[in-house]
Amino acid sequence: MLAKLRKYIITGLLIWVPLGITIFVIKLLVDLMDKTMVLLPPAWRPEAIFGFDIPGLGIVLSAMIVFITGFFLTNFAGKRLIKLWESILDRIPLVRSIYSSVKQVTQTILSSDSNTFNEVLLIEYPRKGLWTLCFKTSDSPESFTKKTNKDLITVFIPTTPNPTSGFIIFVDRNDVKKIDIDVEDALKLVMSLGVVTPDIKLVKSEKNETTKPQPDSIDKED
Repeated sequence: MLAKLRKYIITGLLIWVPLGITIFVIKLLVDLMDKTMVLLPPAWRPEAIFGFDIPGLGIVLSAMIVFITGFFLTNFAGKRLIKLWESILDRIPLVRSIYSSVKQVTQTILSSDSNTFNEVLLIEYPRKGLWTLCFKTSDSPESFTKKTNKDLITVFIPTTPNPTSGFIIFVDRNDVKKIDIDVEDALKLVMSLGVVTPDIKLVKSEKNETTKPQPDSIDKED
């Protein structure tokens, strides 16, 4: 009886906990986007026109602001305005460091030809015999390669259950093993504390001749 009761409770939690967290995150984002409504004149806001607030309308306004900003700043006058704006920010010490770092990361992630976080890797860390999931972020600086006489790459090791935090290490390209899973599946693995395990296949890394085993032979390799 107790076993069945426990089973029912766990099943219910597996339904309601992910649903509740999803609703909470969506509501948080919607409420954040709705803050953009303060940019409109009071007479143009939904409560003034319709007599009541319309949740989620800020998402539409935010999308329009992003689109119009991008459309305007892609022309010649917009590019000159960006240069002027960035030259002003570059004169402010603390703001300069934060702005330039965030801009570089954003450009790297959003760039269509970027390989950032497109490769899921396994590395032996923190010691030989222990394997850690990580993501390739970039090739390491040339000065690092010259100092170590190794072909280094930069990888990001996420923490669990919060993959937005973690740390970076520089590892020899020959010491990594590429994993044939999507970044989304890898993040699910991290966030679920290893409970959600996708089908993982080893593939050839860029310079490491690791053979690709069949799915039914992975568990046999020890």
